[in-house]
Amino acid sequence: MESISLDAIDLQLLNLLQTDAAQSNQALAEQVHVSPPTCLRRVKRLHDAGLIERQVAILQPDRLAALQGHGLACIVEVSLDRQGAEQLDAFEARAVQEAAVQQCWRVSPGPDFVLVVHTRDMPGYLALSQRLFTGDANVRNVKAFFATRRAKFETKVPVALD
Repeated sequence: MESISLDAIDLQLLNLLQTDAAQSNQALAEQVHVSPPTCLRRVKRLHDAGLIERQVAILQPDRLAALQGHGLACIVEVSLDRQGAEQLDAFEARAVQEAAVQQCWRVSPGPDFVLVVHTRDMPGYLALSQRLFTGDANVRNVKAFFATRRAKFETKVPVALD
């Protein structure tokens, strides 16, 4: 990853792309008042520097639920019996390989990990918990909180525009 300095235009681009990465280069260029080739070059530079990790589509869960069912969302706290670097790394490596684990946070103090998990249904969660928690002799405690409603979901990282 290259070292990079950011100016006001770069920060505006980062902010705009977080809101809607599907905008055309022409639309982005107009909003930050640069030419389209300059805009394209700047966005590529932001990608190359690793500031833009990836671009994805964010699905609307309620509309998707009408087609395939609501699924089950939960926040899971996991505490390990032994917290050595090797044990923490081993659990983390297993957790991030699970497609149902959308987010994996190593946290302190309190539990060792907080996971955001989405499964199709309770049997899906049970299968995941058996693979990830029950099958690991180092998992001491698991506490799951099942979501009843999503009040806010945001992916934007605050960007200082001043």
